[in-house]
Amino acid sequence: MSAQSSPGPQQGLAAPPTSVRVLGVDPGLTRCGIGVVDVARNRSATLVDVAVVGTKPHDELDVRLGHIDRQIEAYLSKHRPDVLAVERVFAYDNVSTVMGTAQAMGVVIAAAARHRTAVALLTPTEVKAAVTGNGQAGKDQVTNMVTRILKLDAPPKPADAADALALAIAHAWRGGLGHRQTSTVTPAKAGQSSPAPRRAAGGLTKAQQAWLAAEKNARRNAGQFKSKKG
Repeated sequence: MSAQSSPGPQQGLAAPPTSVRVLGVDPGLTRCGIGVVDVARNRSATLVDVAVVGTKPHDELDVRLGHIDRQIEAYLSKHRPDVLAVERVFAYDNVSTVMGTAQAMGVVIAAAARHRTAVALLTPTEVKAAVTGNGQAGKDQVTNMVTRILKLDAPPKPADAADALALAIAHAWRGGLGHRQTSTVTPAKAGQSSPAPRRAAGGLTKAQQAWLAAEKNARRNAGQFKSKKG
């Protein structure tokens, strides 16, 4: 009776992904930024596509949301991202602004759900900290860092385009390839998110440390906002 050969070490195991494709969306009714990037395991990022789609303020709400939905649908179908990263509505003084942003965000998430694409929600502070190392960075700083990270010849404009790309980069850097999924996941509750990836030596980069600090601040602010609302 011949001995049964044992399977090789890689038999039956899928090769780990070498990159992740993220579609970042900076939601808004008047201007909605859309950016697609591929991010490798070594954190190098490559621009795939970027655009800003807009709607007219005098159009009816259903028309405006329908246009955004169709645009997001087109980008999801064309680029088939592993994850869709969208800016989470946190707090604004202007009620009309937060309502419009929240409505656009809902349409974006619904489009991702139809495509069974994983969704990640990030606050502006988290994105700024991940990309620039400073959770309070200005728009110019974010745009400059996105330009450098993607090795672009010119800064992406308008700012909504840079913000969308920053969202995509921030999520990929924060979650790494562990966030590569094909099924829709339930977004984290306000203030909750996965920990920043650690280096092999167990330490955190300055940008990652800043992101963790920003995350704690976001959780604290979310609790204060909830208590005031209640």
